[in-house]
Amino acid sequence: MLIADDLDKLLEILPDFVRIPLEKHSDRKLLIEVVMDLGRRPEARFPKGPDYLSSKTISWQDLDFCIRRIGNFSNDNRSGIERTLHRISSIRNRQGSIIGLTCRVGRAIFGTISIIRDLLERKESILLLGKPGVGKTTAIREIARILADEMEKRVVIIDTSNEIAGDGDIPHPAIGRARRMQVARPELQHQVMIEAVENHMPEVIIIDEIGTELEALAARTIAERGVQLVGTAHGNYLESLIKNPILSDLIGGIQYVTLGDDEAKRRGTQKSILERKAAAAFQVVIEIHERNSWVVHEQVDQKVDQILQGTYILTQCRKFNPSGSLLIECNSSLGNFDSLSKLSSVKMHSFSSRNHLINEKVVFSYNNINFLNRYKDSKFIKKIDHKQSSLNLSNGLESLSLYVYFVDIKQIKAVIHSLQLPLLITKNAVKADAILALRSSVKKNTKLRQIARNRNIIIYTIYSSTIPHITRALRKILNLNSYSQLNWKKLYEDKTIYQLDALDEAHEAIKKVVIGKKEIVELLSCIASLRKIQHHLVKVYNLKARSFGEEPNRRLRIYPK
Repeated sequence: MLIADDLDKLLEILPDFVRIPLEKHSDRKLLIEVVMDLGRRPEARFPKGPDYLSSKTISWQDLDFCIRRIGNFSNDNRSGIERTLHRISSIRNRQGSIIGLTCRVGRAIFGTISIIRDLLERKESILLLGKPGVGKTTAIREIARILADEMEKRVVIIDTSNEIAGDGDIPHPAIGRARRMQVARPELQHQVMIEAVENHMPEVIIIDEIGTELEALAARTIAERGVQLVGTAHGNYLESLIKNPILSDLIGGIQYVTLGDDEAKRRGTQKSILERKAAAAFQVVIEIHERNSWVVHEQVDQKVDQILQGTYILTQCRKFNPSGSLLIECNSSLGNFDSLSKLSSVKMHSFSSRNHLINEKVVFSYNNINFLNRYKDSKFIKKIDHKQSSLNLSNGLESLSLYVYFVDIKQIKAVIHSLQLPLLITKNAVKADAILALRSSVKKNTKLRQIARNRNIIIYTIYSSTIPHITRALRKILNLNSYSQLNWKKLYEDKTIYQLDALDEAHEAIKKVVIGKKEIVELLSCIASLRKIQHHLVKVYNLKARSFGEEPNRRLRIYPK
């Protein structure tokens, strides 16, 4: 990864008592920005935190010294240094005089885009989301160079604040063969976007900081003309973009729709719902939370629909390993537009098989009676099947036939697929083992209730056809507890032989005595660190336990519900 920062040119505009300490600073290459406010000490900001550069305070003369060495400030109070990527922003008082400067270091980092190189080759429009300073502008600068030089496309950059291609009439070499159109005033950015399409025949348009409704509308217009877009916007998550009334048009726009009675019953939803208005202007949305960790949302149209419906969505998390290799993890999240929360986030990539050699020495006792005494000198191997999904909750359960009445079948299938539940959807209520119905609809269907009564089939009802309600109902149908195979795999990871031995003892006791016979069980005495692991397992099963005795013979007692 190659970095070009032209830091010396930025230091040249600073007063000596600010420049000299920076030149000698050990973290000079990591400098983010220099802040100079009237009457305060100069401050350098680094990733690890701020650092004062001098005990001397900034005066009017010091600010004037810097201002004379840079270009004129535009209407957005930004300026730059000729042929560099540095940005100097000013703070003014009520009379318009500059009383503070923020000198931000601009760096061209080559090699950062290999994490999404495959997405660029698919010619889809890409929107980058992230908080300020996370590296969005650096990323699209590198994207512009790759598209123009390596993929030989006609690229036009709409450079509103001269951050992408630098200050001055000659653009910075970091953008390669891409052309740059400057914007006289920030409020005219949307006009320059349309002008670029009409006058210069671009294949790709690069836009930094889409932030107004007119710019979002211009982006949609450009996308409809078949031009590939690469842009950035402020926002941490795709859900926050949906909830932003100004920028939601970038991903299709959101509108309230009133359904008819029959359609609402068929979908199993309320009559007033949120839906996407049109096709999204961007087909790919990337959330940049850290410089080396990007979350990728492909097929944005479908993702937005799934979030609005509250169904499970799949996302990619792409990371650079310290070794330089790229790691892609697929995550399943429960989209919930109302709370915008990342629920049920579970890794979907398969686990590699792992062998644990454990001495099987487990003793259970309850009511002072030995329940099980299995001492064996031989060792046995516990295997985790790498073909089994980490979401598999169906261990040891027989498949059941489920008849669905007025509940959204697509959402039920999504839950069954995501959780790998042993359920089969049937269209014949007579052959069903259980019935899942919308409460408001099943009351009117006397025939269905008659079939259920004659066949001894339980009807499970839910208030609305949403993912949380469906998930709880399916768990109830299968009589699943709050623990899962996923929790077990997490508990088994990175454990010593003794810790695994203590976990197995507690697991067998809970399963066979506490849950199976509804009786109290006492485990063998063990040290505090092992009891802590056993306590955690008890919480997973939603049970209660207490420790009794004195060290080193202190032991755990587990109580049934």
